[in-house]
Amino acid sequence: MAARALRYLLAPFWAAQVFTGAKSFRDNPILGSERLNRRGLHVWRVKLADRLAHWRRKRLEHLVGVEDVQTFARDGCIEVRDFLEPEHHRALVAEVEGLLAPARDMREGDAVTRRIALTPAMLRRLPACARLVAMPQFQGRLRYVSSFDVAPVVYIQTIFSQVEAAVPDPQLSLHMDTFHATMKAWLFLHDVPADTGPFTYVPGTHAHTPQRLAWEHERSIAACRPGTTKGGAFRIDEATLQRLGAGEIRQFAVPGNTLVVGDTCGFHARGHSARPSVRVEIFAFSRRNPFIPLTGFGLSSLLRGREVPLYWRVFDWLERFGLAKNRWRDMGVASPMTLRPKTDAGMADAAAARAT
Repeated sequence: MAARALRYLLAPFWAAQVFTGAKSFRDNPILGSERLNRRGLHVWRVKLADRLAHWRRKRLEHLVGVEDVQTFARDGCIEVRDFLEPEHHRALVAEVEGLLAPARDMREGDAVTRRIALTPAMLRRLPACARLVAMPQFQGRLRYVSSFDVAPVVYIQTIFSQVEAAVPDPQLSLHMDTFHATMKAWLFLHDVPADTGPFTYVPGTHAHTPQRLAWEHERSIAACRPGTTKGGAFRIDEATLQRLGAGEIRQFAVPGNTLVVGDTCGFHARGHSARPSVRVEIFAFSRRNPFIPLTGFGLSSLLRGREVPLYWRVFDWLERFGLAKNRWRDMGVASPMTLRPKTDAGMADAAAARAT
């Protein structure tokens, strides 16, 4: 009786989530209803979110050039080599390599992702990073692909691959992040060889073709069944990609100072690394409510770049009281260049990085 009463009380909340970016088929019995998804609930959300993203991007075309608009429409991602002037790039690399700052780590399989949030306070310490974040050529591309004229969150990010013998990194599997337009961007500071885990993307898979929508319909029904993955970040194999008419998988094995901006509703992955490797980049991310028609809507303007530390602290608090688990572990003060935290050895590593 109590469980039934709780379901009635939560029903308006679950119904409201239909018009948000909620993607879990597990946490919401409306989104996770096999009967509703057979009738097209998930596909209806995909199509409506896609139309609104196109509508917003049309109003943001002034932020980018015609070539970027055409490239993105075709591929779902934009690549710009030699993005920064050489002097600016050298200064940016020197800042990052010499940095010791509060950091968070997330472990997935045999890989560790480290992030240092570029908050307003951090940017005051890092003038080359601040100059990058303020560049119209940087912000314009990120905002256009995200379809929102709102500042994305920006980090210094490091991917440490094959840090120990463990299950494989789940990011190696081709997947979509969610059912709607989502922007991720990477400014690679150093050269990214093909055998060190480059970003991988399937051009054109951001488009919701009839084949893609039929596949999403199938997956949404399967995700409602017991014993299946219910997260909404659907995986896909190469045989299914061919059935959907997708093109060649592309690996961004690129020189340093290359900017890549992509809609990660398209299928993407982290490339396989043939050996332990380290990839350092400026990483940006934007995922907002896809059903908001306003291009300038977002809390970022209120939080003024402080949303990431706030998010981490909230989940620290929730974990302390046993209400949730924070996947981003506090590493104290750490370097982007070495996996070890701030110990005597870590300080020596950071000093060596500054000297190279």
